Amino acid sequence: MARNKDELKGVNLLGKNKTDYVYDYNPSILEKFANKHIDNDYMVTLNCPEFTSLCPKTGQPDFATISIRYIPDEYLVESKSLKLYLFSFRNHGDFHEDCINIIMKDLVQLLNPKYLEVEGIFTPRGGIAIYPFANYAKPNSDYKKMAQKRLFKTIK
Repeated sequence: MARNKDELKGVNLLGKNKTDYVYDYNPSILEKFANKHIDNDYMVTLNCPEFTSLCPKTGQPDFATISIRYIPDEYLVESKSLKLYLFSFRNHGDFHEDCINIIMKDLVQLLNPKYLEVEGIFTPRGGIAIYPFANYAKPNSDYKKMAQKRLFKTIK
């Protein structure tokens, strides 16, 4: 299939022979590419079952499955850059709720999507499981009602 030479403009991490891992939070790792199907809405789901961050108080590791769902507008996130970005939380100390909101805000800034949500299913510590959820909808769009409805959905 012939590709437009600009199609992968800005995608630099994909296909590198050696991957350089960043061990501290770094949103500049994120890369995007053009959405070739801007004429229709569709949902993209990305699932990271091996997310880790650090408790800001104790420094102990926290483990989670992070699910990201979004309706793209002009751009999509490049998956290898997302993997490296999520890995950059490995030595980052923040509460579960903060991690989820940071991820959401970084992706909104990168992509300017029509709709985006981030959900964290954190492994219980001390007998309590925390499942933070944050979402975004483009201002003055039809997605605002969906965002409100999704925000108050029942979690497991």
